[in-house]
Amino acid sequence: HVQLVESGGGSVQAGGSLRLSCAASGNTVSRRCMGWFRQAPGKEREGVAAIGSDARARYADSVKDRFTLSQDSAKNTLYLQMDNLRPTDTAMYYCSADSREWLLIPRYDWWGQGTQVTVS
Repeated sequence: HVQLVESGGGSVQAGGSLRLSCAASGNTVSRRCMGWFRQAPGKEREGVAAIGSDARARYADSVKDRFTLSQDSAKNTLYLQMDNLRPTDTAMYYCSADSREWLLIPRYDWWGQGTQVTVS
């Protein structure tokens, strides 16, 4: 069993920054691969950034050079630093985990409750 708790969302103006955090607990094998996804109203859930067992971050083209994924293993926390935010980044952001290397594919077993990001 894995628990994921996101925090750090909020409302910012275009060009601003936010840092999302995902506190993870539970089976470490089930957290071999972790990712951030987002879903805007009326749209499908899309991958934003992910990291697998090779510790290499992957990013969606829409966020490359603006978002940065990092993790603090000691704190079991995954971070998503979001800079130069755009109104198109507005969505509910979800943290995810799985033992399988889904990376940016939204087929993870474990999901957090989400944190809202609004960019105006």
